[in-house]
Amino acid sequence: MAAAIASLKSKLPGAEVITPEAPDYEQSIKRWSDACEERAAAVVKVANEDEVAGVLAVAQEHSIPIAVLGGGHSTSGASSTEGIVIDLRKLQKVSVDPDAKTIAAGGGCTWAQVDVEAAKFELATVGGTVSHTGIGGLTLGGGYGFLSPRYGLTIDNLISVRIVLADGSCVTASEKENPDLFWGIRGAGHTFGVVTEFVYRAFEQGDVFAGPLIFTPDKLAQAVEAANDIFALDIPDIVIVLGFTQRPGMPGPVVIAFSAYNGPEAKGRELLKPLFDVGPVMDMTRTMPYVEVNQLMNEGQDFGGRKQFGGSTFKMPMNPADVSAVFEMYLRFCEAHEKVSETAVIWENFHNGKLREVPDDATAFPNRGDYYNVGSVVKWYDPKQDVECRQFSRQIHAYIFEHGGVPKTKASEAVRHVSRTKAEDLFGDKVHKLRELKKKYDPKDVFHKWDVRRRSV
Repeated sequence: MAAAIASLKSKLPGAEVITPEAPDYEQSIKRWSDACEERAAAVVKVANEDEVAGVLAVAQEHSIPIAVLGGGHSTSGASSTEGIVIDLRKLQKVSVDPDAKTIAAGGGCTWAQVDVEAAKFELATVGGTVSHTGIGGLTLGGGYGFLSPRYGLTIDNLISVRIVLADGSCVTASEKENPDLFWGIRGAGHTFGVVTEFVYRAFEQGDVFAGPLIFTPDKLAQAVEAANDIFALDIPDIVIVLGFTQRPGMPGPVVIAFSAYNGPEAKGRELLKPLFDVGPVMDMTRTMPYVEVNQLMNEGQDFGGRKQFGGSTFKMPMNPADVSAVFEMYLRFCEAHEKVSETAVIWENFHNGKLREVPDDATAFPNRGDYYNVGSVVKWYDPKQDVECRQFSRQIHAYIFEHGGVPKTKASEAVRHVSRTKAEDLFGDKVHKLRELKKKYDPKDVFHKWDVRRRSV
């Protein structure tokens, strides 16, 4: 390893190579989930494509595994390794072309950075629902957000990328250049290379009526019914994310409905009236810029603690009995374990007609259908609880899969973060094309965290 680190420093004199004895090493391996931190032999903060290529060359020369770090939110360990971490967080330039309505963003950007720059021109693109998330992981996996009902997935609004391949070559992938690679990165992009720049389509965006409504647990079934009634209006500009957790500073678990209407407040209050009629104990809805909408779910999702993403899917309308059953599972889990009540489970009521307009074979993304996502973040602090907490994540989503009305092979996007998943189950028939692309673009399996050639990914 010493020879490899010496090689990195000599061949990449402009790059910042951080090793365990460095004063900023501990911060360099910090991740959103403490459970996903590994003691890397070196963290290389790259500033351009040539430095990315240089790190890949040294790693392969010395047979050292690599991981790529963008936002660091993966709970599968995708951005950590005991080998060499390629840290993209110096690549955070955002350029907005208001005439072409495009946004070019470096691979190390967060959605907050993209949102802020786009808002200067009254523009926005489809980003995540937690703004400190890195753009890379979310985009390459598909990407849902508050604007998905209007514009589809993040990848449906991706124009092109710059990507460094395993052999060190730096190429553009788009509908016109390397279209086969562009097909693969939209849904399985983690397995082909290091994306250093994303170019997105942008849209005019004004203020939004949005905010959380907080209910006592006894109102859960009523809130579910109200959300179903609102969803039945078939108005894509309405988004409701309904779930439960214990927010910081609150004495116990609560039901939360993150609600948004992409339009004026008066109309939003009219359309969301069924939820208001349930009787929230706290109403934090108001008119706000889209930048703030994308920060609504940030609270409780800070760095620190041990976390596990989980996901499953369901058919609308939501069944109040099933949602209540999962809530009871959550309560029992909290009673039996210390400091786990910050766990959150949410049902995403995003109208998805727009994303279903895109043919299923147009991208590698495997999750287009008339069904909706349930996401969870199980959060705990004691490493001794790792096994039990991860098992709980699997249990609640096994229940939802069983009762949600969707074939079990239709995993939600969040399933990517849960554990080991059969590639065939995740990608279906697309796995064959992905494996051919893997042979073409990464035959040595340098990007091994998501190797679709293996039976599991």
